[in-house]
Amino acid sequence: MKFAHFSHIWGKPGMTPHERYNQLWRELALCDGLGFDYGFCVEHHFRPDESWMSSPSLYAVGGAQHTKQMRLGPMGYIVPLYHPLRLVEEIAIVDQVLGGRMELGLVPGINASYFEPFGLDYGFRKSPTLEFVDYMRAAFGEAQPFSFDGENHKTKSAQISVPPVQKPHPPLWMMSRDPETLTFCAEKGINPGYFLVFPRADAAPRYRDFLGQWKKAGWPRKPNIAYCTVVYVDETDEKALEIAAFRASRAYEGFLPPALPGQTFEDRAAIHAQKFVGRGEGGAAQVMANLFDPKYILDHDLVFVGSPETVARKLRAAAESGVFNTFLGEFNFADLPEEDLMRSIRLFGEKVIPALRDYEPF
Repeated sequence: MKFAHFSHIWGKPGMTPHERYNQLWRELALCDGLGFDYGFCVEHHFRPDESWMSSPSLYAVGGAQHTKQMRLGPMGYIVPLYHPLRLVEEIAIVDQVLGGRMELGLVPGINASYFEPFGLDYGFRKSPTLEFVDYMRAAFGEAQPFSFDGENHKTKSAQISVPPVQKPHPPLWMMSRDPETLTFCAEKGINPGYFLVFPRADAAPRYRDFLGQWKKAGWPRKPNIAYCTVVYVDETDEKALEIAAFRASRAYEGFLPPALPGQTFEDRAAIHAQKFVGRGEGGAAQVMANLFDPKYILDHDLVFVGSPETVARKLRAAAESGVFNTFLGEFNFADLPEEDLMRSIRLFGEKVIPALRDYEPF
């Protein structure tokens, strides 16, 4: 198995953004020394009460200054928000700054509120994202200047002045549970993955199909399949639950819309849950409706909280049932104090990773 430090880079109580970024660098430096494989961040916009990361390139470049071994990158760039030519130039420079340590996540964007301020159509986001893969491969090809004439992206005779270190480009990721997108990932050699809101029991058949498609495509390596959720490790189960059980149930408060005057957290959670009633994916709807219930998320192992032995055991079982071999752990959540945060990361690196490193879920 492989392991990543994953971060929404949530705004933290009592911290300025500058202080929060410095805390992030301390997290990444610790993970780097402990042998974590990856560091990933999101790209979110326009919510000062939520994530403080709208520029994944700056995350990767900043992280590069505080790490030596970890591979870093976005999970992922919201492709439709960029001009494709500008994005390929940026990807190449980031990979050069990292000395070839960049990992490249691409996403169409999940939140409509990110699109309107840019004057873009949220309904038109998937096709440009998928086509960008071929655009990027043309841009980083041997023939320079390059041209591309696609349905969404068109460039005539552009010279890429700085190529990426990695050929033909950094390794690609695309977090998705959509069967059509998973087929695309298998055909193109792209690592997929999913978040805790999609139940592992529902994900497993789709990812087994993906593995069959990957093998049929003839790729010489196993794909990385990622799974992302909250994790907290402490010396004992009792201590871990005391510190993190309730906080884990507030880890994704940023999924809720901003509070209106007089609204309680419970009001916001109830309105959020109603949005998922009647949707086609019953399992995901149930998770989203109970995402802020500490008992539910712990009873269903939607988050991993406990001693190193407990977390390793639960994570191994989840990897087997959910068909993933790369764990993206969100260690910094809610108002978790830094002392507890760093102890959790250290215990995960020293005890959980060695217990699972040689395990191959598929």
